[in-house]
Amino acid sequence: MTDPSSQQAESYYFTHESPPKDLPANTTLAREFIARHTDGGRRVVLVTSGGTTVPLETQTVRYIDNFSAGTRGATSAEYFLANGYAVVFLHRQFSLLPYSRHYSHNTRSFLDYMNEEDGRVVVDEQHQDEMLRVLRQYAAVKRDNRLLILSFVTITEYLWNLRQVAQLMRPLGPRAMFYLAAAVSDFFVPQDRMVEHKIQSNEEFSQDDAPEGAKSKPPAARTEGRSLIIDLEPVPKFLKQLVEGWAPEGMIVSFKLETDPAMLVKKAQYSLKKYAHHLVIGNLLLTRKWEVVFVSTLESEPEWIRVPANRRTKSISGNQSLVGSADLLLLDPTANSSTSARMTIPQGEPAVEIESIIIPKIEEMHTRLINISRAGAGS
Repeated sequence: MTDPSSQQAESYYFTHESPPKDLPANTTLAREFIARHTDGGRRVVLVTSGGTTVPLETQTVRYIDNFSAGTRGATSAEYFLANGYAVVFLHRQFSLLPYSRHYSHNTRSFLDYMNEEDGRVVVDEQHQDEMLRVLRQYAAVKRDNRLLILSFVTITEYLWNLRQVAQLMRPLGPRAMFYLAAAVSDFFVPQDRMVEHKIQSNEEFSQDDAPEGAKSKPPAARTEGRSLIIDLEPVPKFLKQLVEGWAPEGMIVSFKLETDPAMLVKKAQYSLKKYAHHLVIGNLLLTRKWEVVFVSTLESEPEWIRVPANRRTKSISGNQSLVGSADLLLLDPTANSSTSARMTIPQGEPAVEIESIIIPKIEEMHTRLINISRAGAGS
């Protein structure tokens, strides 16, 4: 049963926040893509990726952003495609894309991979094998039309597109999945409290140009003396609506990023219980490329997934000494193993991307949920 308060929050938000201009075009593309794969019996996953911005002015010069480059989402999308899914990739504009991420998210220029030979551009010999492998994967996905790329910039654009695509995926029933890897802002500036023009840094030039009807409250972003005051409002928690209203039969995977190891599992368990979906993937900021924890309704205990030390990808911002710091079993060796998190150590070659382990495990869970749904429908 849908929560009335969630419905009210949804109605108010989408009534007062204007849809993005490209929403009709995105809707047409998504409808055709989803219908094609629904008819073909293929599983479809919506992967959200990258960070959302919070504009402070209608004619946006200044905005609030976060650190996300879309690495988790773009990488995961590739592994979903490798596992047979069709992917709707809803990403922050100019963030990382599947396949091209291998060459765009780098400290060197893409042109460094190329040389000129006899007036032709060719890939440098040492990169030929790797680039050919990536190109063949991309070409196969493109040939099968299994990847649809849509973009957003602001939190409002993200939410409009999320709702629209989720509703279009309802005919898929349990074959739909929502992999919510985007770093979504918890706060925003309502449209009716947003100033029209650039916020002036000099108080002598500042002005109150909040829209008519919003004069009962000061502009959300304004200068007072020499200070910039930003008064943000919370973004409604739409995960509940996704679970109960927009796509109630699909598998829903959310992420919980924390910086405090002591809080990670607790916050993931809280989120799972509050929003009543299927899986929360918890990760710490400084170890997220090497370990995650699955907190799921399908398992009685949290499950840790880790890449062994000798197979970890490089990370400038990561801290390997913190791996295991959020695991209750490692923190307290005397803890009861039946109630502490399990640890899965995969085997493979060096430089294993953790998403290559995450996605097959999620596919297994998705299969279980589909089978449960079928059994329930047949009873």
